[in-house]
Amino acid sequence: MIKIIKDNNLDEVKASKYAVIDFSATWCGPCRMVAPAMEELSEELAGEVDFFNCDVDENMELAQKYQISSIPAIAIIKDGALADMTVGFQPKEVMKQFVLSQK
Repeated sequence: MIKIIKDNNLDEVKASKYAVIDFSATWCGPCRMVAPAMEELSEELAGEVDFFNCDVDENMELAQKYQISSIPAIAIIKDGALADMTVGFQPKEVMKQFVLSQK
């Protein structure tokens, strides 16, 4: 299950040992293509990885904090700190490898 980040609040992300944030926007075509793969990965990796979605239009402070200039941007947060990030659409299996790369 993917949790939605609201009001620039990262409390749940920071509390997670290993989290993935999908920075996206409703108007972004590639973001809509990534979303189903992220949903599937959140189910496959339940209990291992926490998944979050951050709409950059609704959470501009977070987008600026993580220097998001292109979306979709997928960030790996490990023990509350940014561990890695990738930008753009990628197939599900490539995303899975990326998500597990910092584990």
